[in-house]
Amino acid sequence: MSDTPTSARILVADDERSIRWVLSEALSADGHQVNEASTGTDALAILNRGAIDVAFLDIRMPDMNGLDVVSKAREAGCQTTLIVMTAQTTMANAVEAMKRGAYDYLTKPFDLDVVRMLVTRVLETRQLSSEVSVLKGELRKRYEVGVDIIGRSPAMQNIYKLLGRVAKNDATVLIEGESGTGKELIAKAIHYHSPRWQGPFVALNCSAIPRELLESELFGFERGAFTGAIERRAGKFEQAAGGSLFLDEVADMPLELQAKLLRVLQEREFTRVGGRESLRTDVRIVAATNQELLRAVRAARFREDLYFRLNVVPVHVPPLRERKSDIPELIRFFVAKINRDLGTEMTGIAPAAEAMLMQYGWPGNVRELENSLVRAAVLAPGRTLMPTDFALSEVNLPSSNGDSLAEVVRRRTRNQFEAHGERDPVDVYATLLMEFERPLLEATLERTNGNQVRAAQILGINRNTLRKKLTQLGLTPRRATG
Repeated sequence: MSDTPTSARILVADDERSIRWVLSEALSADGHQVNEASTGTDALAILNRGAIDVAFLDIRMPDMNGLDVVSKAREAGCQTTLIVMTAQTTMANAVEAMKRGAYDYLTKPFDLDVVRMLVTRVLETRQLSSEVSVLKGELRKRYEVGVDIIGRSPAMQNIYKLLGRVAKNDATVLIEGESGTGKELIAKAIHYHSPRWQGPFVALNCSAIPRELLESELFGFERGAFTGAIERRAGKFEQAAGGSLFLDEVADMPLELQAKLLRVLQEREFTRVGGRESLRTDVRIVAATNQELLRAVRAARFREDLYFRLNVVPVHVPPLRERKSDIPELIRFFVAKINRDLGTEMTGIAPAAEAMLMQYGWPGNVRELENSLVRAAVLAPGRTLMPTDFALSEVNLPSSNGDSLAEVVRRRTRNQFEAHGERDPVDVYATLLMEFERPLLEATLERTNGNQVRAAQILGINRNTLRKKLTQLGLTPRRATG
């Protein structure tokens, strides 16, 4: 196999001259040949000549935006690797970019090391494969359903990219994340951006239905199947025909029913309770759980074969404490929603109150944040929310009394118990370990200026172990510049 090429023909399309200059200087210094365009029309003309390996396209440009350039280039059969750039880091932009055939999504302001890494990755990919799979032809007009997910953090941007890729097909998706992180919103976004968008989206919470009734809820029942079955009733699989079936808290499904669900996924057919006729099913399955499903498999609480059937495309939704940079935007969104839904006239939140919410642990995640804002808005004497308007658990507020690490761990553990009420939490060890590993690794990498070899030596672990943990936690070490 020949060596990976070290240079590429690159297009930088942006109406801001400073952005073009910065990227051109950096990429030219790396040995790449760089072309520039200030409008979408010029960018498309250059792409259509077929002499570009990688293109960086700004979404907002005169006469034609970057997303339209992506669409028109793909429709014309352009094989260039297209990377979209924007400062408007919304879910809709990210998903739409990936759906139209963009290779990646770059948010401003960006790190030049990230840009260089993208170009290197593209060159390696083009070396290994002679063809890049792209979406061609006209895309249907997007059906606006009001499904949106708030967040501009790197963790959420990665989810948006994944949604854009998975929405184009019927692959089964498994969404894992703590309670209150928005797993059902993710499931709805997958459905309403997919070819099944005109079909029904049907949700079933497997932990909310008594186990003796769950089978009939899923598959329906015939008249006379059991006491009280006075007529035939369609189950969720029939109701979701042509659309998507969202199985929430799938880890709580009884083992005997897991076997029946596995057969449906394998054979694409089922039988109503009390019936004999096999019915074909045409649904996309999106499952979710607040537990780590692989641990449930190891504990013999979940079938391994069903796990592999569900875990085709895994999506991990991070807890709010791991994406606190999204909190200010979430606050603005929820304040506007509360004013609209409840008729309140809140003008916003005081800086001191926002700072307090940024420091809070949020064991209930985004759902707890919304409920806290609703309660504060309803009870607040003024139109601006103040710190005294919130009733937050003291155990989740940062301590200023010099507590030892052991006491902090005890407090965090009690917090996990309190957040689940009478129901015992699952995977407390893994949850707390991740919470303490992140700042440990971040502080060590700051000490070593991003040098992973030195960081591994300081931590006393193997470098490969460190790299694996960085990947699991979604951490990207960056060397300081200047």
